[in-house]
Amino acid sequence: QVQLVESGGGLVQPGGSLRLSCAASGSIFSINVMGWYRQAPGKQRELVAAITSGGSTNYADNAKGRFTISRDNAKNTVYLQMNSLKPEDTAVYYCRFVVVTTGNDYWGQGTQVTVSS
Repeated sequence: QVQLVESGGGLVQPGGSLRLSCAASGSIFSINVMGWYRQAPGKQRELVAAITSGGSTNYADNAKGRFTISRDNAKNTVYLQMNSLKPEDTAVYYCRFVVVTTGNDYWGQGTQVTVSS
């Protein structure tokens, strides 16, 4: 089992920045992928960005150039730095942990990000 605890959400004005954190604990396998997804009201959950344990990254088109995903393997923590935020970035952001060798995945409880003036 893997437990995920997210933090860093909140209310920010358009053009502002937020940094999300997700700390993993439990049975952490060395080969894994951690990522951020988001779900806006009435919409499906979508990938924002993901990063492998080796440091390879993948971004959704609407995150490229504005968001940066990074991780600290020693702390089993993944971060999402979000800059130039737009109202359409408003959503609940979820952290996901995938064990590559088994395909098992785990989700955090979500953190609300609201971009509004």
